[in-house]
Amino acid sequence: MGVVVARNADFTDLLLRRSEELADREAYRFLTGEEAGAGPADGGPVPGVAVTYGELDRAAKRIASRLQEGNPLGQRVVLCHGDSDGFLPAFVGCLYAGATPVPAPAPTGTAQSGERLARILKDTSAGYVLTDAAHGPLVSQLLATVGQSHIPCLATDRPGLGDPDAWTRPPARPDEPAFLQYTSGSVSDPKGVVVSHANLLANQRAIRSALGTSERSRIGGWLPFHHDMGLIGQLLHPLFLGASAVLLPPLAFAQRPVRWLQMIDRYGVTVSGAPDFAYRLCVRRVTGEQAAELDLTRWETAVSGGESVRAQTLDDFAAHFAPSGLRPRALRPGYGMAEATLMAAVGGMRAARTVDAAALARNKVAPAVEGRPSRTFVPVGRVVDGLQTLIVDPDTLRPLADGRIGEIWLRGSSVARGYWNRPRESAELFQAVPAGTGPVEPGAAGGYLRTGDLGFLDDGELFVAGRLKEVLIVAGRNLHPQDIEQQVQKLSVLFGSGAAFAVGADQDQVVVVQEVRTGGRDREEELPALVGAVQRCVAEEFGVAVEHVLLVRPGTVRRTTSGKLRRTAMRQLFLAGRIKPLHAGAPAAPLPAGAPAYGG
Repeated sequence: MGVVVARNADFTDLLLRRSEELADREAYRFLTGEEAGAGPADGGPVPGVAVTYGELDRAAKRIASRLQEGNPLGQRVVLCHGDSDGFLPAFVGCLYAGATPVPAPAPTGTAQSGERLARILKDTSAGYVLTDAAHGPLVSQLLATVGQSHIPCLATDRPGLGDPDAWTRPPARPDEPAFLQYTSGSVSDPKGVVVSHANLLANQRAIRSALGTSERSRIGGWLPFHHDMGLIGQLLHPLFLGASAVLLPPLAFAQRPVRWLQMIDRYGVTVSGAPDFAYRLCVRRVTGEQAAELDLTRWETAVSGGESVRAQTLDDFAAHFAPSGLRPRALRPGYGMAEATLMAAVGGMRAARTVDAAALARNKVAPAVEGRPSRTFVPVGRVVDGLQTLIVDPDTLRPLADGRIGEIWLRGSSVARGYWNRPRESAELFQAVPAGTGPVEPGAAGGYLRTGDLGFLDDGELFVAGRLKEVLIVAGRNLHPQDIEQQVQKLSVLFGSGAAFAVGADQDQVVVVQEVRTGGRDREEELPALVGAVQRCVAEEFGVAVEHVLLVRPGTVRRTTSGKLRRTAMRQLFLAGRIKPLHAGAPAAPLPAGAPAYGG
């Protein structure tokens, strides 16, 4: 087994102890879409590919021994397995070899997926690429195309890849990188967050404390493995606990959302989470008859995170699946980011807060006024153990009192050291200090992470209001794009995802790109009327004119792998003339007389 190290010296040590103590316990089970609806309740063999802790350990050591034939300590190893059962042995194998795994999306043949992977390869100066036989040809072709064919590309499911008995334990590295987590790129190009073993262990402990998980928990989900919520929440947290996981491919969920809930029912999943859009999709596409056939009584914790949490979504989901035995208290709004490893805050049963829209436009929180526009925010709870938060004026850098909206700043043991190979940006964003505080020496404790998110505190609980860079400043007022998007989507059952953003020399022209489900000539004839409805709605509700309304086909509005709207990308596509609408409205006329101009 190699040298003996201190207990929990790093995440690698924890995994080694799990393999010794729980060798015969099932660590995780991979299902296909069809298998999600069949399980122990049906009798007979349990479907899926099951892997014990001992089998995972053996497979990881086989991969690690192959890497150790070179000099892997500290080398970046890019993982391109997609969401297959080969991903986790490869990830753990990198840790066992002392290398730094870099989860990446497997190429799909599209230009977008190839460009993202090429940027990651270049940014990391990777020493190896690990993949499997299914993805190997595309990965090798991409390496050749981008001039990276010198990087060894190994298929980890190839027989005879390595000898697990030849593996040796590398030195413990608690303060060294455990992995690089590339951000989803909702605002800018992906950047590699350097997550240390200490960060990872701290956040895992915080998740356990916040959610009350234990070795008896069964965790399940369908999120991509290269995304922080899928990797840390679904794959690594069960291993940290000594629990088991049930995993469904993302495509299986997208094709039939009911499969996620069937998996929770059939396999007794107690903890599962997803972004807000997934809960909305289940309400829309899971019929009442299907809901009545589900038993969700064992689902103890349903985390909603990864994008803005809507009060209406939580209410609708709780009502729709009440016949399935879902308890409303199971729904837990959360807030997190790769820069803080994963979870930063998680809420409970506290009611949503409805505030006055006019005050909100002036970055103040005030009670809603009857007859005037209002906005509703869901509390995402108190920050998790080991973190502190401040709300800071992004211009003056002065801390703000409760009830004022500003940028959310975080610091603590879960906050990563910075971005890979970006020292200047890391210093600016990960070592920020409030006004009136002396500078923090590079690498010293005490600096805050500037999250780029806007929010406010109320009695210690955090409310998230949107992204700082996406705020629309029109007529001197701050408008949050998600408020416009949510209001527009209430207009028609035909509407799906939408994105609002600003263009123009002064960034004061509002654009709404809205997906619409059409079917037949009758519905196509409704499109001009829908454009007019969007313009009237925004004018009446927010007191601004929408210069451009583009109704587009489903799937046009870009999202990240975790479901976040890519508003910046949509703005760039609009400016480049690359959005092909089903119908585009003419620039809106000036506001009608008497139209409200709240907070002017």
